[in-house]
Amino acid sequence: FPTRRSSDLLYCELDEGERAIYEGLRAATRAEVAAKLGAGGGVMAALEALLRLRQAACHPGLLPGREAESSAKVERLVDSLEDAAADGHKALVFSQWTALLDRVEPHLAKAGIRFTRLDGATADRAAVVAQFQDENGPPVMLLSLKAGGTGLNLTAADHVFLMDPWWNPAAESQAADRAHRIGQDKPVSVYRLVSKDTVEEGILALQERKRALAD
Repeated sequence: FPTRRSSDLLYCELDEGERAIYEGLRAATRAEVAAKLGAGGGVMAALEALLRLRQAACHPGLLPGREAESSAKVERLVDSLEDAAADGHKALVFSQWTALLDRVEPHLAKAGIRFTRLDGATADRAAVVAQFQDENGPPVMLLSLKAGGTGLNLTAADHVFLMDPWWNPAAESQAADRAHRIGQDKPVSVYRLVSKDTVEEGILALQERKRALAD
């Protein structure tokens, strides 16, 4: 049977520039969304605003018209992956946005961390999985939550990093289960990266309410 799985939150502090972008976006959308909701509409506007805030909490470069070399969350992730790889661990990194995975890749390359990737555009999933599962394969696999969340057995990994909290906690659990399968002989550590004082903390609270209802 699979070994035990632990879960931890890795909190990230937005730097001054990221915080200014986040708070500016929050202020600009709050009045607009409130006005539209007050007029009996605006549900789509509210969802769009939440999407942009979630993106800003991960990486400013995800926002339309903005560019940024890095983000507090990406830097925290790469630091954690360096430590894990140095200790001989293999790790899965999940995000719902392939654009965020795109922005992680150059930082892994700069740090000298070998990686492979699986998302909706991957043609030969079996070859990518076999490469990662090989003892001498890369220590990191980047996956989109949608493409990599089900149907894969990635027991070479004993670390799982979830870059962005999702509305549905079951989807996160399914992703983490790629490493936590029969055949896994090591404890699996799951880390959720969360930006402090952002909408992501609200999503975590919503997840807990959903889990309580499910229980």
